[in-house]
Amino acid sequence: MSVRKSDDFIADVERQVEWYAVNAGWNVAERYLAAVEATCRLLGQHPQLGPRGGFAHPRLRNWRWFVVFRPFKKHVLFYETLGDDVVLRRAMHGHRDLPGRLLDRAGTD
Repeated sequence: MSVRKSDDFIADVERQVEWYAVNAGWNVAERYLAAVEATCRLLGQHPQLGPRGGFAHPRLRNWRWFVVFRPFKKHVLFYETLGDDVVLRRAMHGHRDLPGRLLDRAGTD
């Protein structure tokens, strides 16, 4: 399957990379980005790997989630399959109010 990244997903990842660059250095930021990319490739090969989120909202009902590879396992990627595509929708820290935050536009706090 091909992997597509939504604008919100890209914004979420860019924001996290910037946070790591400022707070932990570019080495950690680059490792985070590499872990996200590796996780995306795995989901493209095995799209049913992540469980459904179990969200009630109709837009989120078919979304699945999967944890980013170590050492960033507190970060979660949300995606759905559409035809032959895996569409990455959001990338968030798992300790957030996820059902409420998933519908917000990226970058709104």
